[in-house]
Amino acid sequence: MILYNITFSVANEIDEDFVAWMKETHIPEIFATGLFVEHKFFRLLNSPDDSSTNYSVQFFAESTNKLIEYENRFANALRNQTLQRYGEKALAFRTLLESI
Repeated sequence: MILYNITFSVANEIDEDFVAWMKETHIPEIFATGLFVEHKFFRLLNSPDDSSTNYSVQFFAESTNKLIEYENRFANALRNQTLQRYGEKALAFRTLLESI
């Protein structure tokens, strides 16, 4: 199992809109690619900065090949949606983890 984790640092001024958009639009669009078998959405409780909140969105893929397919076919367009909507107010970094 491969975990594709996206961590966001979100400016407090857009926090409510960001969470609603993630739950109602963005996460369902990523999951609808059919390349992930499960997803989870978390708020980090130990955010170091009072001006922002950190979130982790986790998508679970059955194989590295599924993740490569996601990256090749869908990732850029979906990333650009977030960038266009929030710009620098929702910064993301991505990590890949393998279940052992």
